[in-house]
Amino acid sequence: MTRFSAATPTERQKLFADAVLAHRERASAFCTMQATPPDAGETGEGDGGGATGDDADDADDAAESFPPWVQFGERTLNLDCTDAELDRLKDLVGEFPAFKIEQLESPEEAEGTNVRISAKADANRIAQFVERTFREVYDRPEGYVAWVTEV
Repeated sequence: MTRFSAATPTERQKLFADAVLAHRERASAFCTMQATPPDAGETGEGDGGGATGDDADDADDAAESFPPWVQFGERTLNLDCTDAELDRLKDLVGEFPAFKIEQLESPEEAEGTNVRISAKADANRIAQFVERTFREVYDRPEGYVAWVTEV
């Protein structure tokens, strides 16, 4: 891989697919993809989303202080989300027949849920899912910047 960030939907999907392919070629433990946090100068419209209205609580506010991430390794996606994000994630997974939520873990000492999703798909389909996860689950604007932080 020669580039590690992208800011348009097409560039981000290519970046995510390249990261998955590089991860597979290197046989690394996982690759990590991140979206910029809402206060990091994103180029999209709006505030970057996240917690709003009556659903906004301390867990949502705490989650917004860290950039959302998705890890991929051994045909599994791994991510953390709030209760509201989990509901949106479940809807999204339903649109991808080759993807299935395998494990939900909500430790008492942590706020939110860690989700493991089996992803028996090619790199391009995984990239589509990751892009939609950042946009629809984590509510990132169209111009958010994505980073591959580990391959």
